[in-house]
Amino acid sequence: MTELNQTAPQNLLATCPKGIEGLLADELTALGAVPGKTTVAGVYFSASQETAYRVCLWSRLANRVILLLARESMIETAEQVHDASTRIAWTQHLLPGKTLAVDFHGRSDHIRHTRFGAQTVKDGIVDSLQLAGQERPSIDTKTPDLRIYTHLHRANLTLGIDLSGESLHRRGYRRDVGHAPLKENLAAALLVRAGWPERAKAGEPLLDPLCGAGTLLIEAAMMAADQAPNVNRERFGFHGWAGHDEALWRELKREAEARASIGRKRCKTALIGFDQSPAALTAAKANAMRAGIPALITLHGQSLSQLTRPETLTAEQGLLITNPPYGERLGELPELVRLYAQLGEKAKALFPGWTLALFTGNPDLGHRLGLRAHKQYALKNGALDAKLLLMAIGSHAGGEDAPSEKVPQNGDTSQPSDASATPSVSENAQMFANRLAKNQKRLKKWLKQSGETCYRIYDADMPEYALAIDRYGDRVHVQEYAAPSSINPAQAQKRLFDALEVLPDALGVDASKVYIKRREKQAGSAQYQKRSASGERFEVQEGAARLWVNLRDYLDTGLFLDHRPVRRMLSDMASGKRFLNLFCYTATATVQAALGGASDSVSVDMSNTYLEWARDNFALNKLDPRLHRVVRDDCFRWLETANAEFDLIFMDPPTFSNSKKMRDTLDVQRDHSRLVELAMARLAPGGTLVFSNNQRRFKLDEALSEQYVVEEITSRTFDPDFQRRTNLHHVFLLRHK
Repeated sequence: MTELNQTAPQNLLATCPKGIEGLLADELTALGAVPGKTTVAGVYFSASQETAYRVCLWSRLANRVILLLARESMIETAEQVHDASTRIAWTQHLLPGKTLAVDFHGRSDHIRHTRFGAQTVKDGIVDSLQLAGQERPSIDTKTPDLRIYTHLHRANLTLGIDLSGESLHRRGYRRDVGHAPLKENLAAALLVRAGWPERAKAGEPLLDPLCGAGTLLIEAAMMAADQAPNVNRERFGFHGWAGHDEALWRELKREAEARASIGRKRCKTALIGFDQSPAALTAAKANAMRAGIPALITLHGQSLSQLTRPETLTAEQGLLITNPPYGERLGELPELVRLYAQLGEKAKALFPGWTLALFTGNPDLGHRLGLRAHKQYALKNGALDAKLLLMAIGSHAGGEDAPSEKVPQNGDTSQPSDASATPSVSENAQMFANRLAKNQKRLKKWLKQSGETCYRIYDADMPEYALAIDRYGDRVHVQEYAAPSSINPAQAQKRLFDALEVLPDALGVDASKVYIKRREKQAGSAQYQKRSASGERFEVQEGAARLWVNLRDYLDTGLFLDHRPVRRMLSDMASGKRFLNLFCYTATATVQAALGGASDSVSVDMSNTYLEWARDNFALNKLDPRLHRVVRDDCFRWLETANAEFDLIFMDPPTFSNSKKMRDTLDVQRDHSRLVELAMARLAPGGTLVFSNNQRRFKLDEALSEQYVVEEITSRTFDPDFQRRTNLHHVFLLRHK
């Protein structure tokens, strides 16, 4: 039998988030345990029963505390796992009438599912109990009296009793965890790495400028007040264990409650949080109340741009610590680049001499602060790789960068940072901003005359900034052209961040209204696939037409801006005409033709998504759906079977498509002759086919010029905003001879 008593040391395992094993070993030592081998996300240690209870109560870093009952090697099959489970004297750990649950981690060639592994261990425990004459226990997977820990890795089996029960990071003060929450023990680890609570003992204040629900502040307050993180927990895993000593536990808890009471009264540390979200501040206040430390924390409803230094904060040194958003998706970057740059500016302006501790899953964003990290620690935030960057805040605008220094390994993954300080705006970024302003000025007269609100402002004018930037009223759509393999990805990322930092001010727009996507070569139906699901569409005006656009959810926005002159021409040509739109996309050309007086129309496309969008555009312009129809079909197939005639046809096929919805692949250079011939078969005498495509090197088949009257009008189909790149599309008019 393996059991604890108050004095004899026993073998245990404490688990933790990856990256903080060394910190956990130090904490175990401070709590009276003797750390042994450190493993990934865990530390083996020896301790008495009293110390094991103390670890459950006081550990700020551990997830679970496991009393090890057996560690066996050469275990692979289910039979071997079952037999190892039966060899433990379970009657000395599980009392009659108590419930049981088994947590199984790992796998082998024979045990590939954790549920099967847990069932196998449970069967071994039941067999052992029944052989000893004890009744079969009931299973309760949610709140069992005894939770069994099992781990199988490389034929090594570990069996133990989970003394913690629910994970120790769940202190009980958080109810609504919100989006991507920072776990309590990871927050505590960040604070320890940043020198807390020693800084509190030295009289330094702590401030979180983006505090959210207040996890960092609450963990810091409990440290400063000497409050055990789990002092308010009602039940631990050991409460249902046969070896539990209730008197010992009550004494340890009384001691912790007394220390917390004294510590809260003595704590004079300034702990201040800011956030612009009323909901986040409400949650932070409720969390602080449940944690028992509401009086220790001061909260302010201010955005980062409004951040000011409280008049009561006179300390020359302090800790600025925060966990800002990371930007896991490309579309989140415009706001975040500005946020990180603004954080660096505020830190240097308001808190010179302090230390900034920034936890981020995107270290490239961390470099936007304009501060040098003198230490960095690699950690995990759930499944995300993240880093804690420690930076000394300089006393003038550029920052007084602390020199890079070696960091003791101590069982962790910390490394000195190679991040260099960067000015808030680089010289190249300023040149890019100047180019945006110059382009805006160049287009000003045309925009005033035309009344256009949707237009291209920049298209890779500078090779360092390979972006296409379009304005849609007060919103900006940015497409990043994928960098060639010869370009260093880190350099490309830095240039993108530079551009996103200066763009809002250069164009006079809010960063929250900048949308970014990466433009790569598309295949098949990729253009139709959703990038997001925000449903965030809005109305724009183009001439007489009102049109829906969506800058977030798809690769394209619903409106090809370079075709504006072509749509204007179709509107002028359409009066009294029967109009056909092939590869119609969102049917913006049909809307313009209908408003120009087309008698009726048919719009053909394969995508249900875009045809529904087309219907919405028709409804927005009050077009009669009985006169203006949409058809879902392959344009080749539809043309081959249609028998109607049209006076005006617009055809703008993709450069290439291998969509499964099509009968064959489409290559516009290879297949355009067949498409044109099919379309011309539907064109009435005296009618016009407007044929367009965006194949940059497109050459019209000479045989078509012999068969039909052909006129290339490409040079007349670019407004001033697209005259830098006049190979974006090619346009031809075809008529019967």
